[in-house]
Amino acid sequence: MADATAPLSCETPGTLSALGRPLSGFATALHGHDEVTIVAIGSSSTKGDGASSDAASYPARLKAALSTRFPARTINVLNLGIGGQEAPDEAARFKKDVLASMPALVIWQIGTNAAWKDYFLDDVRIAILRGLDHLAGTGADVVLMDIQFAPALLDLKEAPTPATLQMQEIIATIAKDSGVALFRRFEIMRYWHVDRGIPFDQMISNFDGNWLHQNDWSYNCIAQALCDGLIEAAAS
Repeated sequence: MADATAPLSCETPGTLSALGRPLSGFATALHGHDEVTIVAIGSSSTKGDGASSDAASYPARLKAALSTRFPARTINVLNLGIGGQEAPDEAARFKKDVLASMPALVIWQIGTNAAWKDYFLDDVRIAILRGLDHLAGTGADVVLMDIQFAPALLDLKEAPTPATLQMQEIIATIAKDSGVALFRRFEIMRYWHVDRGIPFDQMISNFDGNWLHQNDWSYNCIAQALCDGLIEAAAS
């Protein structure tokens, strides 16, 4: 078990943070002369519910991590997370909110609300495919971020609920078939909890009584793992 008195590291194996696809457009932007724009779109775990402040959300921590790794570049990470939204709502915002920013990279966090509430999973699948079609001609690279490993998405034995399993399969299949990168947040957080023995109360916030949202530590560590994955994929 993790020592509650010691600071927790963000240790995550590279095999889990790997995105599975090269990000050539993002790589070009990183080595260019213009500012690099990344758009993070999703629901409450993109917005940062459960964090102590906006600065502790994963997009803010990702900006800090990338800026540290590339100090000579100006990197902007736009947080377009809106609590309670699901893929159909987010895809509808792409033209106005995402594409207008002309991002080099779009990180799309999806699936949590549908898996949690167990509704309209096939509508989510269709919306993800429609959203990817919107992004296909823009030149922006895309990373799909799957759901979090949290008690609200597990059964009493800490196994994924049927809806969670189905949502994970939908996202992974779309990423594979569409040739886009996949950030496996669920497996990373499961590694922290199961393999490293980090208790849920050290990685999940219960600010709303749902045991669903991440906290400052896990938002930051997700950002660190995502930063590693992005840099590796940009170098591929």
